[in-house]
Amino acid sequence: MAIIPTSSAESQSLYDIGLTQFRAVAKLLELDPGIVEMLCKPSRELIVNLPVRMDDGSLRNFTGYRVQHSMARGPAKGGIRYHPQVNLDEVRGLAMLMTWKCALINIPYGGAKGGVTVDPAVLSRGELERLTRRYAAELSVIIGPQIDIPAPDVNTDAQIMAWIVDTLSMQQGQSLLAVVTGKPLILGGSKGRPEATGRGCMIVAKEVLKTLGIALPGATAVVQGLGNVGGTAARFMSEQGFLVLAVSDSKGGVYNPKGLDIPGVLRWRRDNGSVEGYSGGDVMTNEELLELPCDILLPAALEGQVHQGNAVRIKSKAIVEGANGPVTPEADRILAERNILIAPDILANAGGVLVSYFEWAQNFQAFNWEEDEVNSRLEQAMVNAYRDVVALATEKNVTLRTAALMLGVQRVVEAITVRGIYP
Repeated sequence: MAIIPTSSAESQSLYDIGLTQFRAVAKLLELDPGIVEMLCKPSRELIVNLPVRMDDGSLRNFTGYRVQHSMARGPAKGGIRYHPQVNLDEVRGLAMLMTWKCALINIPYGGAKGGVTVDPAVLSRGELERLTRRYAAELSVIIGPQIDIPAPDVNTDAQIMAWIVDTLSMQQGQSLLAVVTGKPLILGGSKGRPEATGRGCMIVAKEVLKTLGIALPGATAVVQGLGNVGGTAARFMSEQGFLVLAVSDSKGGVYNPKGLDIPGVLRWRRDNGSVEGYSGGDVMTNEELLELPCDILLPAALEGQVHQGNAVRIKSKAIVEGANGPVTPEADRILAERNILIAPDILANAGGVLVSYFEWAQNFQAFNWEEDEVNSRLEQAMVNAYRDVVALATEKNVTLRTAALMLGVQRVVEAITVRGIYP
């Protein structure tokens, strides 16, 4: 019988959800209670106050975070997000997910995450740069190419990474290109990195179809969220023969039962800032979109989109989690009872951190790989990880999420055990 963490508290933070999932898996793995308690708490947390001079001369203060969950397998790795809802528990939960994700795809990193509580849309470019540089300066005590390597996440991009590189390089008097990943190509970024998370989601979606016995072309998909992950995944899925029925952004969605012209939708959104007004389909809310019949539902927006209230109405055959934590633990239980397969976030959206690792390795080599090589390595690693998870899920009769967590957690625990506890 599959063991799935459950909770009636749909308002749980990502950290609470992460703890619930981890403790359930720790019980399955019969882990040492001391190691369990050790991994329930982040190794290090930094909260910083960020005074920033605004364009009008006023001084505003923002709060920034960086959490390093575990570095048993190597330097910490994890993105930086700028969002009004960023808080310590969210960053803690995301850092824990990064630990398991890096271990699952077997790259030599631990997990970290960072963020600033801010709406970057209301800042000028100058204000955004000053905020980023102040944040980078405050983080300089705990990040570095062999310590903790940030990357872009929600509302951050290659330009913000470039400002971090420059700030840390100026502070230390040397060029520190490997201090972050997701950089512009001219500063040591990797070809294929901007598309890596979305491409990885597409690769996993194709593997899920094989598990379900559904053929391409012609398999149907619905994508919630048209940011870098969702928009890229929708484009690649369309190119691979998926019939993408519906897509959405924060302002709403568009649906066409015959399949959308995804390049056309993406051009419209780029030119108009939203899918609103696109004439190639019917208007649809984000909530309605999640409940459409399809083969693959790919939620790539924010966490908690599939929950106890709507899980009984989900009509997809499978969910591929492009976002972090888009399905709550209670929804997980309901969907498992309904035999809806879920490719979990720590597997499905691992393409970004995987190619970040490739970028980091290229920086130390001072040599850039061609994009075909990057994409080939990405596909091989994602397919191998998916098949490992499916094999364990079949062997242990558990869900893919439980199997993915078991693999990731076990590898972290093995590293802790071999290293020993200092002193």
